[in-house]
Amino acid sequence: MQIEQSIRDLLWNPEMVASLPKLVLSLGIAALLGIILSQVYIHFGHSLSNRRLFARNFLVLVVTTTLIISIVRSSMALSLGLVGALSIVRFRAAIKEPEELAFLFLAISIGLGLGAGQALVTIAALAVILGLIVVRGLFREGPTQPNLFLTVTTPGTSSLGAERILQVLTSLGATAALKRFDHTPESLEAAFQVDFKQVAHLEQFTNQLRELSPEVRVSCLDDRGMMN
Repeated sequence: MQIEQSIRDLLWNPEMVASLPKLVLSLGIAALLGIILSQVYIHFGHSLSNRRLFARNFLVLVVTTTLIISIVRSSMALSLGLVGALSIVRFRAAIKEPEELAFLFLAISIGLGLGAGQALVTIAALAVILGLIVVRGLFREGPTQPNLFLTVTTPGTSSLGAERILQVLTSLGATAALKRFDHTPESLEAAFQVDFKQVAHLEQFTNQLRELSPEVRVSCLDDRGMMN
C-alpha cells in the first residue's frame, strides 16, 4: 500500500501536473526554434565541416536544455546536483571552427531562455540574431565566391604540404584559399576553399596528389554545384 501511494505521489503530484502543459508548450517551442536555427546554419553558415550533419544536434540540444532548466530553476538543491552531474561529462569531439561554437552557444541560450519562462524575450532576441546572420550571409554570397570546400589529409611523415597542394591547384587553373591547417606527427590536414571550373579538374587534382603521396585522402563539400 505504501509503495502504491509513493508511485501515485510521484506520478500525480498536483504541482507537477499543473505545470505539465506549460512544460509541453515550452518543449514544443524549443523544438520549433531548434529546427529554424538548424536551417539558418545550413543555408547561411560558412563552416567547412558538414553543416547539415552538425545542425542535427541543435534540435536535441535546445529541447534538452529547456527541459533541464525547467526542472532545476525552482530548486537550489537540484541546481547544485546539476553542477555535480555535468562535471563528469567530457566532450571528446573537437570544435575546430568558431562558428560552430557560436551556434552551439546560441542553441543553449534558446534553451536557457525557454526553460526560465522567458519565451517572448527569447523568440524576439533569436529573431534579431538570425536576421543579422541572414543579412550577413546574403551580402557575403556572390557569384565569384569559391564553391567547393576541399580537405586534404595525409600522414604526418608525407612530404606533401600546403604549399605543394596549392601549386597543384594553381596548375589546374583553380582559385584556392587556405582556410585551415592542422599538422601533427600522425597526420596533416589542410582545408581549402576552391573554385574548380570543371569536374574533370577535380579528378585530375586527386590523381596528381596520389602520385605525390599514395596515402592521401581528399574529401569535398560542394556548396553550390560545379559546372561541367
